[in-house]
Amino acid sequence: MFDFLDPSAIEAFFLGYAYSPMHVYIGVVVFMCMSSLGFPLPEEVILVSAGFIAFMALHPADYPPPTPGAQGVDYITLSVVCFVAVLASDFIIYLLGKYFGVRLLKNKYFNKILSESNIAKIDKWYSKYGAYVCGIFRFTPGIRFPGHMSCGMMGVKWWKFILVDGAAALISVPTQVILVALYGKVILEKIKPFKMVFFGILAFIVIFYLFKHFFLSKKSAS
Repeated sequence: MFDFLDPSAIEAFFLGYAYSPMHVYIGVVVFMCMSSLGFPLPEEVILVSAGFIAFMALHPADYPPPTPGAQGVDYITLSVVCFVAVLASDFIIYLLGKYFGVRLLKNKYFNKILSESNIAKIDKWYSKYGAYVCGIFRFTPGIRFPGHMSCGMMGVKWWKFILVDGAAALISVPTQVILVALYGKVILEKIKPFKMVFFGILAFIVIFYLFKHFFLSKKSAS
């Protein structure tokens, strides 16, 4: 059984993917798309995890490959894949808002995400910053999804969205991956004292998500 509180178990888990580059690259794209659609796995967790995997591949003496000469995850390629995956998932949300926004508002799931408070905040930011608000949403995890969808609904030009959101993603995404890949050992040492708190919060988020979307939905249906 995997122990989330055991640092050696965590390292062993990541090590299992350090020398499987295609699995990591494909996994990043899949999980990033799932995250952008509301799956309870923050984008930042995906990027940091990918960075740790690249860090292990960079240090074969400390994290030996399963077979001699096995190809490890390249952190430059990984940072590019992460950037493209983030931008693509953001653009998918933009397109959903542009072409299906009105119909999605009638859906219970999307109606909760596009709540009145979120819409009011988005309208305020949009009237103040115009198309540049696309970049602000990129740095605002709690409102990233409804923000990008609203950009499509409010008629922001697709090329403006890609330009602004892409510039913001270019600043934040590769930076996170490369920093963790190059300085993973220091980061691991800093994280270990707080691992129980970190995984406790992560477990709470998952439980809360399941409770909210399954128990409460059944209760309202009855």
